[in-house]
Amino acid sequence: MNVLLYELYNFTNFITITMAVSSKATQEFVPIQEVRDGIVMLKDGSMRGIVLSSSLNFSLKSDDERSAILLQFQDFLNSLDFTVQISIQSRRLDIRPYIALLEERYKEQINDLMKIQTREYIEFINKFTETTNIMTKNFFVVVPYDPAMLSIKSTSPSNFFAKKSASEIAEKKTVSFEENRTQLEQRVATVEQGLVRCGIRVIRLGTEEVIELFYKIFNPGDTEKPIKIN
Repeated sequence: MNVLLYELYNFTNFITITMAVSSKATQEFVPIQEVRDGIVMLKDGSMRGIVLSSSLNFSLKSDDERSAILLQFQDFLNSLDFTVQISIQSRRLDIRPYIALLEERYKEQINDLMKIQTREYIEFINKFTETTNIMTKNFFVVVPYDPAMLSIKSTSPSNFFAKKSASEIAEKKTVSFEENRTQLEQRVATVEQGLVRCGIRVIRLGTEEVIELFYKIFNPGDTEKPIKIN
């Protein structure tokens, strides 16, 4: 009996330690420190700005238009003196919110003919989405900026100056953030202008949009709410 209790105790400790290590490893896997003023702050001190862009239907363009777009995009890439990352997010469209809206419209209908047509339309949408994978695609351009000084360390010789050093460090970090943000904003503006010249609509993601984007990346099963481009 004592041996069984001892083994059970060891197994419980093993599970507890394993869960703690797994949790820590998961947190360390995510490189994001925080999202501040629409800027993704990474743990290494670098910064990222994210731009959502629209797509172009090349098949509807004439040969001259295609050539002009390609040349403009080539000039845009050649004008950059920094790297950018183009990310394409493809997700299956969640039709449930639209079906729920149609169900509400169905209940509100007074005309019998309109009710029949609405019900038939709901059934058609359900059958169509069951047999066909309708995908939504979002195009993002990630603009990086890596500051020369990634961190500011305290050089206080004793605990007597610890409070003062901490306040000085906080002030320097604030000034450093503003300076680095200015550099990043200039890069983002360059990217936005280049894409607009190619006929692509763009929108800079704010804090809420960035958080929502990464939430969907880590929780792909949640309801999809596409970000709109005006």
